[in-house]
Amino acid sequence: MTGNASFWEAVKVAAQSLRSSKLRSFLTLLGIILATTTLIAVMSVIHGMNIYIATQVSDMGADGFRIRRVVMIGENDPKKFLLLQKRNPEMNRAEFDFLKANGKLIRELGMEAFGGTMVKRGNQASENVQLSGVTPNMAVINNVQTDSGRYISESDVARHLNVVFIGNDIKEKFFPNVDAVGKTLDLRGVPFEVIGVAKPLGSVFGQSRDEFVTIPVATYFKMFNSRRGLGYNALALDRGHIEQAQDEIRSLLRAYRHLRPGQEDNFGMFSSDSLVNLWDRITGAIAATALAVVSVFMVVGGVVIMNIMLAVVTERTHEIGIRKAIGARNTDILNQFLVESSMLAGAGGVLGVLIAWGVAVLVRNLFSVPMALPASAVIIGVGLSATVGLFFGIYPARRAAKLDPIEALRHEK
Repeated sequence: MTGNASFWEAVKVAAQSLRSSKLRSFLTLLGIILATTTLIAVMSVIHGMNIYIATQVSDMGADGFRIRRVVMIGENDPKKFLLLQKRNPEMNRAEFDFLKANGKLIRELGMEAFGGTMVKRGNQASENVQLSGVTPNMAVINNVQTDSGRYISESDVARHLNVVFIGNDIKEKFFPNVDAVGKTLDLRGVPFEVIGVAKPLGSVFGQSRDEFVTIPVATYFKMFNSRRGLGYNALALDRGHIEQAQDEIRSLLRAYRHLRPGQEDNFGMFSSDSLVNLWDRITGAIAATALAVVSVFMVVGGVVIMNIMLAVVTERTHEIGIRKAIGARNTDILNQFLVESSMLAGAGGVLGVLIAWGVAVLVRNLFSVPMALPASAVIIGVGLSATVGLFFGIYPARRAAKLDPIEALRHEK
């Protein structure tokens, strides 16, 4: 019997054994199934969130950064937040003009103010819609994609026009199946002409990213008579100058605010690298926890497989004796049981992948969690399961291979 034929014979015998004891095989594989499901589910969440973070970061750009009154990325300290809120002054238009005039390492500096508003048209209304007042270059800085119409222009800002650029959710609610451009919406009772609609962005964790309205920043100031909630968005000259650009803006802002050397900044900055580094820390902790859980499940599943394979060896002792009597070598017997234990564990891995895929689809549809099943996760899940089966199948397989053919033939069926 050639090595190749011996292997495929072992595969055939292993498949017959699995089919003949379906319930026992399934119960044997519970640990492997749970381990693979956990592994795939965690990898799906991380991969899906990586895609989402990459998309969000692409809005900022690899050369973009933000300047805000308070920045607490990766921190959860309410006392510190309240302290910063009291200490850090509001940003203002004069400060923005100073930075824009003196910044040499930035190619764009934009301003936006955030708030909430009620949007109405006839008898329809939406409350707590995200409202932002922006400078025209925010389209470039934030990588805004237009589905129809146009974005805010310099003329809109200079003339304080009541024009609005809307998200896809607003368009679908108030102007279904019709072109929204040129129509009118009421923001806090003030009529605004729709000049453009953004391309759909989708939702994350059930929170829509398309329910927003954007107006000229000067109109925002006129409408609310307030400068609260103001922030600056910047683009460095290129990716290679982003750190120098941030240092330049920090120095200019400290000089404008008359901060002495050694005094803490009374403002905050963050870039795409800040978000990526934060996410890497989070996913590292998640992956470490998942690895510990998966390891426990895999070891438990492997021990169960070893015990079941020992029982199978005992059940098939007479069969092993017959195979040896007609010429089967020790390596043939060893391969047969190693293949069987690997196929058993691999089948558990496949079931775990299928269950995890179903969970990912369900969670993504019900809760809008960005889960995506990477091909590498499937390969790792099934491969790891088969490897565990192979490792824990070595002892039973060697025990079967070392059986004396005479003693094995005397064993009762």
